[in-house]
Amino acid sequence: MKKKASPEKEMSFLDHLEELRWHLVRSTLAVLIVAVLAFIFKRFIFDVLIFGPSKPDFATYSMFCEISRALGMDTFCFQEMPFKIQSRTMAGQFSAHMWTSIYAGIIVAFPYILFEFWRFISPGLKENERKSSRGFIVIASVLFFIGVLFGYYLITPLSINFLGNYQVSDEVINQFDLESYIGLVRTSVLACGIVFELPILMYILTKIGLVTPEILRKYRKFALIIVLVLSAVITPPDIVSQIIVAIPILILYEVSIYISKIVIRNQKREERRRKMGAG
Repeated sequence: MKKKASPEKEMSFLDHLEELRWHLVRSTLAVLIVAVLAFIFKRFIFDVLIFGPSKPDFATYSMFCEISRALGMDTFCFQEMPFKIQSRTMAGQFSAHMWTSIYAGIIVAFPYILFEFWRFISPGLKENERKSSRGFIVIASVLFFIGVLFGYYLITPLSINFLGNYQVSDEVINQFDLESYIGLVRTSVLACGIVFELPILMYILTKIGLVTPEILRKYRKFALIIVLVLSAVITPPDIVSQIIVAIPILILYEVSIYISKIVIRNQKREERRRKMGAG
């Protein structure tokens, strides 16, 4: 008789560190490859994407202009932005070019980074856990990019329009530094991308037993306060922008409760199966 294949030798702590190192190396290479491409195509990255929300013909302004006109107002209808963007340091433009390319690499390579993360943790999961988590990379990536688009097409233009038009006096002219402007765009986009990962976070916390649907329902009022505070942090200080941000986050919270409920239900079903099998 042939001997059964011996089980795979358990990895030591140092082996795990070595494995993690190579996952990080591959993730970093993916980010750098995209960053190099973004660096090369700087005209598209800056003129179209980065500075797009600073132009009056940006899609969001056109949409809000039509809506405001239908309501008898001209709030978002304008021909020119009342500010200029400038660079006041010697290395300002090169530094902005380099760091924007790196952040573009992180955003575009996000699915691959998740893939490497999944490859690292999946060997430690049980077969049924692997099956139930197959769509992790796709769902997490889709949520992230929806958040990025939400931040880019809603939060960024609302923030730029509000802060660009805000004046304490007619004596003060708005001339924003390049890094300040890019920082606003970057923060709005990345913050929304991360916030939209809330259902994934709740799924993981439920799987490891730190969260239940009952806990999420019980602390819904506190979550509402946190959502409003978070909305105030990543948006300009006007109530309309904060409501626009708060609504999808609250929807995501309710979705997270539903996901947590499904996870608990599946865990109980699996537990019953194990008991029946043992019996």
